[in-house]
Amino acid sequence: MTDIREAMPLLARHEGVWDGTYSYFNAQNEKIDEHASRLLCRFPDGGEHPYYQTNHYIWPDGRTEIREFPAEYRDGRVWWDNDLIQGWAAEVPLDEFNRTVMLYWQRTGDPSLYLYEQIQISDEGTDRCRTWHWIRNGKLETRTAIQEKLVTRDWRSVDEEMQAAAAAGEQVTFGGGTGFGD
Repeated sequence: MTDIREAMPLLARHEGVWDGTYSYFNAQNEKIDEHASRLLCRFPDGGEHPYYQTNHYIWPDGRTEIREFPAEYRDGRVWWDNDLIQGWAAEVPLDEFNRTVMLYWQRTGDPSLYLYEQIQISDEGTDRCRTWHWIRNGKLETRTAIQEKLVTRDWRSVDEEMQAAAAAGEQVTFGGGTGFGD
């Protein structure tokens, strides 16, 4: 079995916990949504999924959402196929600076909508920015701009903390609290 960390060393630099802000803009460049985020990017030892990402979101009005993205590795890419998305992530070999990962995905059950994401990680590996282009029927529908900071590489302890808080009916503060960014 291929070690995903060795096969995708750039993606492996993203392992850890990232806090940030998602800002959404419509085709007219008007901001239509914004929320704080905490992402746990994991490369579990053993198990069914060599890459597993959990996204925690919180809006200023207190709404929260958690999305799980288990993935498999094959053909030099990470692949998703779940209730929400189908698609892949790949390192960009043309980037001589080794900063760029590209993703393509399509909403499950909606073939008219697809998305390309570009992720840039800083040389130090402590900051990253991501942009999504949502395309419906060949036309730009939405753009998402995401700015994130690395909280820790120790996703295991943060995962335990967040699961314990959820079991107790509590909310862990992240992403600058209920505000945005840092």
